[in-house]
Amino acid sequence: MKSGFVALLGRPNAGKSTLLNRIVGQKLAIVSDKPQTTRTRVVGVKNYPDGQAVFVDTPGVHKPTHRLNVRMVDIALDSMREVDVLALIVDTSVKPGTGDRYLLELVKGTTQPAILVLNKVDLVAKNKLLPLIDHYRQAHPFVEIVPASAVDGTNVDLLETLFLRYLPEGEPLYPPDYLTDQTERFFVAEIVREQVLQLTHDELPFSTAVVVDKFDEAADEGKRVDLYCTILVDRESQKPIVIGKGGSMIKQIGTAARVELEDYLEKHVYLDLHVKVKSEWRDDERLLEEIRAQNREP
Repeated sequence: MKSGFVALLGRPNAGKSTLLNRIVGQKLAIVSDKPQTTRTRVVGVKNYPDGQAVFVDTPGVHKPTHRLNVRMVDIALDSMREVDVLALIVDTSVKPGTGDRYLLELVKGTTQPAILVLNKVDLVAKNKLLPLIDHYRQAHPFVEIVPASAVDGTNVDLLETLFLRYLPEGEPLYPPDYLTDQTERFFVAEIVREQVLQLTHDELPFSTAVVVDKFDEAADEGKRVDLYCTILVDRESQKPIVIGKGGSMIKQIGTAARVELEDYLEKHVYLDLHVKVKSEWRDDERLLEEIRAQNREP
């Protein structure tokens, strides 16, 4: 039997969360086309006939500009030191930059087997992949280099086989029915935040957060969950964007989030959303700790 941890590392928007969701067969991490969508590490466990792999999706490594970003990068770097296999996810649809070179240097400083995942090959002509493969082969002795697509599933099965191959021998670390260590409050906040990111498009920066103020499972004799959430924005000018004309946008956000939450929680959901302006919330240690606590078991 093989068992151990695999860290999914990469730049923002490299496709790490999409790959995690594809592998475990369930949505554990929200996805958007805005950078820095993943803000904490998200764990997903998958069992195989010959082992168990614990996948760790990490925030994209980038130059931090706020306390929030510093925390995000620290989470990614700490994860590198604590796992058995590193999976460096590279977005092949964009030209490599200084961030990619920085990540390569970090991988060079580790001792674990590192697998290079050239993601989003569905968006790239095959003749452009060969120079990229050669570039990374010369840059670091990756144990494997795999062109893949987390979106359409290209070579994801192969990746899973390779991850398991390089894990150490050992008994499963988690029970067979264990999927993730994230709490329901965490998923509630993330599902609402995902809809905010998707529905406001480019009108609103990615610098929003969602705090679950109340999570009441006792409503209607346990048949309904009452959720009260606050959507935080940086500036007063951003508040009407989230609310929309006559409350149209926040109603749309709530409707879309409620559908997904009812599917996830398998109960009727009453969702109450409020918008609050909290300038510089990304540098507020107390608030950041409160948000971080949402994804930890009490």
